Amino acid sequence: MKRFLLCLAALSLACGHAAAATLKVYILAGQSNMEGHAKIETFDYLGDDPATTPLLKQMRGPDGKPAVCEKVWISYLTGRFDGSANGEGFGKLTAGYGARGDRPTEDGGKIGPEFTFGLTLDAALDEPVLIIKTAWGGRSLNTEFRPPSAGPYELNDYQKKLYYGPPGHGVPKDMDQWLAEKQRETGRFYRYMVEHVKHVLADPKRVCPEYDPAAGYEIAGFVWLQGFNDMVDGHTYPDRGKPERFALYSDLLAHFIRDVRKDLNAPKMPFVIGVMGVDGAKANQDNLNFREAMTAPSLLPEFQGNVFAVPTAPFWSEELAAIDEKRQQVRQMGHFLNSKHKDHANADGHMTEDEKRAYLKDYEAKLITPADLALWERGASNAGYHYLGCAKTFALMGKAFAETLLKSPAP
Repeated sequence: MKRFLLCLAALSLACGHAAAATLKVYILAGQSNMEGHAKIETFDYLGDDPATTPLLKQMRGPDGKPAVCEKVWISYLTGRFDGSANGEGFGKLTAGYGARGDRPTEDGGKIGPEFTFGLTLDAALDEPVLIIKTAWGGRSLNTEFRPPSAGPYELNDYQKKLYYGPPGHGVPKDMDQWLAEKQRETGRFYRYMVEHVKHVLADPKRVCPEYDPAAGYEIAGFVWLQGFNDMVDGHTYPDRGKPERFALYSDLLAHFIRDVRKDLNAPKMPFVIGVMGVDGAKANQDNLNFREAMTAPSLLPEFQGNVFAVPTAPFWSEELAAIDEKRQQVRQMGHFLNSKHKDHANADGHMTEDEKRAYLKDYEAKLITPADLALWERGASNAGYHYLGCAKTFALMGKAFAETLLKSPAP
């Protein structure tokens, strides 16, 4: 009897210990690629590659539907481009927490990096996990996500010369109105992000039923996936082709890391920078320079050992990109036919609308094979700036982000 009671007491303590596990909190933030534009219908593409077939099996349950995490919950704040439709979706993590447009609380049938990020954590950790994701498309670090310590948005010399000249070519017609709008937008989505994280952490049990207040929570990591709007902003970053063109982005991102750590009271919070990988190995020089600028904060002495740059270019699908190049040629030909472009079939404008459609259809058939079409339908679901909407790409990203944080020292 005495041995039985001791065993019972040990079992009770073990169960109590499991119930009191500290909640691991991970924050994911960024713009449209953090939202995620990979349709669930592109999952099968992972099965074409033996290296990602095991990941595909992890992404699907026994019934063939997207897997549902056992110990990972998510709160996801997103909305329309203008931010007016902000809303929260939450629950156990599964597929569908990607881009949601103007229906932010509803399953959008897409994934971003959060899905395999959570699956990887679910497999590796015994503790419950809460992911807090905030993402909105079309948002820059220089304006909407601008961190408080970076100060107000200021015009550079190029902008001053350009904007105070005659209106046109992108120059504001009313500078006072433009500056007032810029002031309103500066830092707006940074504030949305921090406010939502604090809102969720004020009552974690609302989202994660496994949360035990006695055990508390730990902010175990932050993932930042953003950059396209800054990379293509020729006004804020005017020195095209120069290695130092995006130095301002590096500075802003360093401010961002410091500020979120301060605002969330997590001074040593591990931070992952998802380095822009659009166009993969064929990226132009400005794109490569931007990647270096994104990586730069991780090399600062103050961030050694707790800020990590994870390249996403290795996850870009080169074979799908090759098909996308052909699709772009078809679109360009359509433009040429309608603009009477010289050196093309309708240079003199003699074609009827039916003749132009027939010509373009024949041009496409010769350029894009049935095998190309089948592969595209299997693996892609969006444009290049959204990593072609390829689930394989986003799945590899999420896994890499999670593995990096799992290896990082505890905060």
